Amino acid sequence: MNLDITARVHSQESAGAVDGPGLRYVIFLQGCPLRCKFCHNPDTWNIKGGEELSVRDLVNNVMKYKAFMQFSGGGVTVTGGEPLLQKKFIYELFSELKYKGVHTAIDTSGYTKIDDDLDKVLSVTDLVLLDLKHLNPKAHADLTGVGNDLVFEFLKLLHQKKIRTWIRYVVLAGINDSAVYAENFAKFIKEFDNVELVELLPYHEMGTDKWSQLGLKYQLSKENIPSREKLKEIADILAKYGIETHGA
Repeated sequence: MNLDITARVHSQESAGAVDGPGLRYVIFLQGCPLRCKFCHNPDTWNIKGGEELSVRDLVNNVMKYKAFMQFSGGGVTVTGGEPLLQKKFIYELFSELKYKGVHTAIDTSGYTKIDDDLDKVLSVTDLVLLDLKHLNPKAHADLTGVGNDLVFEFLKLLHQKKIRTWIRYVVLAGINDSAVYAENFAKFIKEFDNVELVELLPYHEMGTDKWSQLGLKYQLSKENIPSREKLKEIADILAKYGIETHGA
């Protein structure tokens, strides 16, 4: 294992409770090829931002919290930005963490090239949190700036390799919260038996200040915040197809 390989790291959180099972040490990596309209961390977009840290640096930080993570059934989640821009680093990091008995998870948009480096990363990944932005290619491109072909290929690969997967569904009023969309979403997800649950995440405006600070124009509004009734309706539709949900 190469403990000296480095990555651009935006930040670290020692007690994350919403990034996979249990209490988790969360590592936010720099760089993202997407420009999501609802992104709450636009300061992670620049691959040259953040701080350069090695696998050794991060593992030393993580191991201080190993007892807490293991007691709660937690582990380490690498997110971003888009963490899979730095696959070689994640492989070395996760290899060392697995050696030390730490559960590993990736929070990703799935927008990544299918290659040998990805295969290596998945071989040491216990759980993938996949942010599925939109099923429709044009709507996906409007929301994120890119299409969803690579995302679907990534999900198919996770299914093929039987990688435990949680789908993250950011619910945006007027964009992906209709009963028809929820039905189509449920039918699509039902085809992948490696998907254990769907996390329903209501859109919020918590990232707007960062957009302003970076001189970026924010395009969504309070009108895109879904109601509790709408979230329950979506959860009920998914439940009809036997899909477990969290967050509604």
